[in-house]
Amino acid sequence: MKKVAVIQDLSSFGKCSLTAAIPVLSVMGVQPTPLPTAVLSAQTDYPSFFYEDLTTKMPHFTTEWQKFNTSFDGIYTGFVTGREQIDNIFAFLQAFYTSETLLLVDPVMGDSGEAYKLFTEDMLGRMRALVKQADVITPNVTESCLLTGLSYDKLYSYREPADFMKALTAVGQELHQETGANVIITGVNPPKTTTIGNVFVDATQASFNATAFNGKNYSGTGDLFASVLMGSLLRGDSVATGITLAEDFLLQAIADTTRAGTPEIEGVNFERYLRMLL
Repeated sequence: MKKVAVIQDLSSFGKCSLTAAIPVLSVMGVQPTPLPTAVLSAQTDYPSFFYEDLTTKMPHFTTEWQKFNTSFDGIYTGFVTGREQIDNIFAFLQAFYTSETLLLVDPVMGDSGEAYKLFTEDMLGRMRALVKQADVITPNVTESCLLTGLSYDKLYSYREPADFMKALTAVGQELHQETGANVIITGVNPPKTTTIGNVFVDATQASFNATAFNGKNYSGTGDLFASVLMGSLLRGDSVATGITLAEDFLLQAIADTTRAGTPEIEGVNFERYLRMLL
């Protein structure tokens, strides 16, 4: 069985991060090995939550796992709380990353044009260094702008969909040139449209797959997307196949969640659709 080290937070409510990654990877026949960066009673969009930072605990996982003489087929990073945690990830990579390891970095830093509360410029510098080590990166539009230095407002000053997509594709191409990674920009909603999708850029192509957008921004969809993609790649699928599977899975889960009237903060009803990933 393939094994993935999943380095991100554990949020009890919100259906994101580890509570999204663990069931998805498991049902896809991949063993998720969690290394929690923080423990939260609920994800940070909730009006109140308990939060325990695990920065100082992360190196103990690396040390203990080295005693097992273990190895990982994949390493998947998500939410981190700051520069020191990214430094801990680099130490983990030094211990476990090889030419045979697939590294997927989801550079979680912000959304909807705004950086998250814990974001700092120092963190951004280290995240830019981390994505350069990755084989696959899955930033959303806001994170793509942060990584490349493009103003989010300038991007959305392009009011025509074709102009917007041309500018965003150029961002994806810049990220690919800087990192050498397969780049998937998630949650792309061009202006004047009611569609949403993902821009995929690699050395040979740039493509955009879109579907109808209901205007809602559910917690954890980016984590679910990246988790399905990681599982798919470790099964030997192409990036394009993994993207399609993740999109189909999320489409069904989001439609179910919308019908149920579930608040966006609670995440999507993905559990009953895990069978799609078998």
